[in-house]
Amino acid sequence: MRRLLAATAAITLTVIGVPASDARAAGERTEAASLIKWTACTEPTLRVRKAQCGFVDVPLDHSQPNGRKIQIAVSRIKHTVPAAKYQGVMLVNPGGPGAKGRGLSVLGSLVPDGAGAAYDWIGFDPRGVGASKPSLTCDNDYTGYNRPAYVPTTAKLEKTWLKRTEAYARACAQAGGDLLDHVKTLDTVRDMDLIRYDLGARQINFYGFSYGTYLGQVYATRYPERVRRMVLDGVVNPTRVWYDSNLDQDRAFDRNMQVYFGWLAEHDRVFRLGKTTRAVRDRFYDEQQQLTRRPAGGVIGPSELTDIFLQAGYYTFGWADIGRAFSAWVRDGDASALKRLYDTNNPPGKDADNNYAMYLATQCTDAPWPKSWTKWTADNWEVHRKAPFETWANAWYNAPCRTWGAPSGIPVTVSGETVPPILLISETLDAATPFTGSLEARKRFPRSVLVEGVGGTTHSGSLYGNRCVDGTIADYLATGKLPDRQDGERSDKRCKPIAPPEPVVADAVKSKKAPERLELQRLIVGK
Repeated sequence: MRRLLAATAAITLTVIGVPASDARAAGERTEAASLIKWTACTEPTLRVRKAQCGFVDVPLDHSQPNGRKIQIAVSRIKHTVPAAKYQGVMLVNPGGPGAKGRGLSVLGSLVPDGAGAAYDWIGFDPRGVGASKPSLTCDNDYTGYNRPAYVPTTAKLEKTWLKRTEAYARACAQAGGDLLDHVKTLDTVRDMDLIRYDLGARQINFYGFSYGTYLGQVYATRYPERVRRMVLDGVVNPTRVWYDSNLDQDRAFDRNMQVYFGWLAEHDRVFRLGKTTRAVRDRFYDEQQQLTRRPAGGVIGPSELTDIFLQAGYYTFGWADIGRAFSAWVRDGDASALKRLYDTNNPPGKDADNNYAMYLATQCTDAPWPKSWTKWTADNWEVHRKAPFETWANAWYNAPCRTWGAPSGIPVTVSGETVPPILLISETLDAATPFTGSLEARKRFPRSVLVEGVGGTTHSGSLYGNRCVDGTIADYLATGKLPDRQDGERSDKRCKPIAPPEPVVADAVKSKKAPERLELQRLIVGK
């Protein structure tokens, strides 16, 4: 299948050539003053950093550069070093797709040794997202409490979810209009290049998390001469977008939950959930089944419990909080902490719906999805038999793609033969972007170097205090220096992973930077 997609993509790019909208960038402005009209940002986090905000006008349809324009919201925190030490602009993307990125211009302050101070850090809300105009929302009431159980154990449950997902796709088709045809990864990549142009930069530096690593790979494939340095953390496998990548996630999240259940068992004196991995696992599934009949606190049912525990599959730093909340319910019948966790990670309203709508809008049109529900059921039941934790939750999350109101395209064939050295980062057991994706990207970018957090389960956890990883980033951003590339299909530098928290200590007090980093981390959750 990879060869077929690669051939088709190559033909498509040959026919398209350089899109007309790239003519603006083709002028190859030398380093020059920004064309963006900057004003003081109003968001508290940005305002305190004296960040500047503005908009970049881009074509809705890049093949029609003189047609309708839309606006990309951008922010800038300028370099603080002397002009002679300035290293250029650093675009940042938190992932998703669908995550707001304008607030991420503060990321430079988290790079050790002041290495971020030599860059202008540029955050941006991708097209359709956040403060960019227009911004897509479809149904603000779609997520929330009291959803049907994810696993379709009855025909009624399956029919209910099919109706829900089809209705959501229809709502997005009605709300999105022409925008839905122009929110592929390649559309955002072209927007990034116009941001570069309007900033007056000949090249960009780029820091991408999660889905943002795919943006970086596609940008580097399309504009290799415009890449200076790139840090890609939590690397997407460019050969698996996107139906297959979600099945890969299902297996990986199930494995990580066994790791988490084992950690809870190790600390049974604190959590009192069982002394073995199997005992804790059985307790989780037993309680989940009971929640089908009697939701915790009247609102936390089996689907909500899966979503709460899913965070433990992404990151270690929430392990203690989730364990304490679950224990409070199991041992004392107190669901308040579970509800707080759910509300924190699944806030209702327009912003959350915008994130979800744009996640779908991009993934549903980046690549083909099976239209036959028979295919979906066969694949997901097969995976569910061995990986029951997240499989059907993930299936229903993505199911609107089956009837999405815009046609899908063909993924770009990622190739980095002429791209300068870039830095790849992943922990071995990253579930959202499995480690095989990092190895694939390393192979496609032959001058890249991969840093591995050996045995870790954290997704996109750089700049969280792991000196081995963060120091490598600082050296690279300061000097361009990377560790030596090793022979074979493996990582090039191995670090200890982000450690699990102390079970009795509130996670947010472990690091002076933790509150700020946790806030940023919430932006980086793939979904």
